[in-house]
Amino acid sequence: MTKVLIANRGEIAVRVIRACAEAGYTSIAVYADQDADALHVRLADEALGLGGDTAAATYLSIEALLAAARKSGAHAVHPGYGFLSESAEFARAVEGAGLVWIGPSPDSIDALGDKMTARRIAQRVGAPLAAGTDQPLAGPAEAVSFAEQHGLPIAIKAAFGGGGRGLKVVRELSEVADAFDAATREAIAAFGRGECFVERFLESPRHIEVQVLGDGLGGIVVVGDRDCSMQRRNQKLIEEAPAPGLSSDQRARFHDAARAICAEVQYRGAGTVEFLLAADGTISFLEVNTRLQVEHPVTEEVTGTDLVREQFRIAFGEGISFTETPTPTGHAFEFRINAEDPGRGFLPSPGRVESLRIPGGPGVRWDSGIEAGDAVQPAFDSMIAKLIVHADSRDAALVRARRALRELVVEGPATVIPFDLLALDDAAFATDTFAVHTQWIESTLLPRLEPQLRPAPAPDAALQRFPVEIDGRRVVLGLPIALLAGLGGLADSGPSPSASDPAELRSPAPGTLVRWLADDGAHVAEGDPVAVLDAMKMETTVAAHRAGILSHRAELSAAIAPDGVIAVID
Repeated sequence: MTKVLIANRGEIAVRVIRACAEAGYTSIAVYADQDADALHVRLADEALGLGGDTAAATYLSIEALLAAARKSGAHAVHPGYGFLSESAEFARAVEGAGLVWIGPSPDSIDALGDKMTARRIAQRVGAPLAAGTDQPLAGPAEAVSFAEQHGLPIAIKAAFGGGGRGLKVVRELSEVADAFDAATREAIAAFGRGECFVERFLESPRHIEVQVLGDGLGGIVVVGDRDCSMQRRNQKLIEEAPAPGLSSDQRARFHDAARAICAEVQYRGAGTVEFLLAADGTISFLEVNTRLQVEHPVTEEVTGTDLVREQFRIAFGEGISFTETPTPTGHAFEFRINAEDPGRGFLPSPGRVESLRIPGGPGVRWDSGIEAGDAVQPAFDSMIAKLIVHADSRDAALVRARRALRELVVEGPATVIPFDLLALDDAAFATDTFAVHTQWIESTLLPRLEPQLRPAPAPDAALQRFPVEIDGRRVVLGLPIALLAGLGGLADSGPSPSASDPAELRSPAPGTLVRWLADDGAHVAEGDPVAVLDAMKMETTVAAHRAGILSHRAELSAAIAPDGVIAVID
């Protein structure tokens, strides 16, 4: 039987595991220490530990993943999305190990995953483009020079990546250099490479995507289009298909450009070509995501297509199961249920999901990586599930979405559900005028959101390993540190938190301290930015809570707990 190793975690790993079961394949899960009892591990036919508790040591480690593939006897590797899904190096390593890579060819990933090369391809086939660089920036000075020449705003983007990480929109010339540095750090943390480029940023645009499937021989089928304009921090929260309010000419331009770009590189598998649509009708190619997208279910719902099964068919030489763009039926929405507090600027909110009530009924789909009792881990992405609704029309889908979101209850971490309900009742989103854009959430909706109760900190899910002997064989046993601490203090549970001191500057969210913005001993004013945390793959700036002399109380690269003391301001 064909065995597929899924080099990912959470919701997308569960999605691929289910597709494997329906295709008759054996699914093999992998896991970091804190995911040892995660839902994707429980559902897979087999599961292997990767022996670490950071992304770099596990889901981003080509060596660890290939070792798991060899040990499990896997025949193929599905990368999901995020992590190494757009790594040509990983694709080549998988194919070099004699395994089937369920994704685009490494050459296609190189060509389209490098956003500057992708821009050149788009130019070659006549796709519309905004002004931008086609070489990596050598440093912040080049970004400043571009802004001076072409004007503001500009977007500084990671050349190798996606999902809004390593992307900074800059509207003030004085902020360009810092934004370049921040984009570079985020790109290195998320994708292992820090190269960035810059392009003119279209103010208040819509974000339009085209889903494609390629047979690897130049044959490209456009499956459909989506609108993904509902974003915060350049990451999507609500997506829908088909994209509303497009003229037939605009839709044809999007589809034709996507088809031409992918045909140019003989694209293989599932991919998404992204565009911006300005208020004046200007269209600009944005990038190609050489993988399955988080929002693929909305296209599946309106076209009746199983995109993961199509990935399997293409990878195993069976070809695409259809040749023409399906006529969409009805309308679908996807709501990313993130463990974030919209009322606190979408700060990450990891913690245990104490209880969970999942909506049901006609036209409701729930794609999740957690169940009640599971913990949302601070080391990884904040998305815990996706709620997808489908109905005969956009208006009917909006009604169904309101009903499903009211049924959905997640107790424990703060979530974006209150934001979703507020958005659905806003005329800019819910009426035919469709006046939302990629900055609409921050500019319009965010001030109306109320903070939620802060959850208890996520339990320590790290493992402590011991060599033990079983039936004369030495094996390594990994047990949760929290469990060992509860069984008599075998593991160090760390110091107890100090009593509250008004001078202490505390972290608004869990994360890793990646940068100090004010020196130890510096005088700061209330509201001054003093530190940067990397929390659930997003950078969060910590501001001084009062004026005074700043004393650092945490080291760079230290893991900071929620409400953990970062500094003291006397």
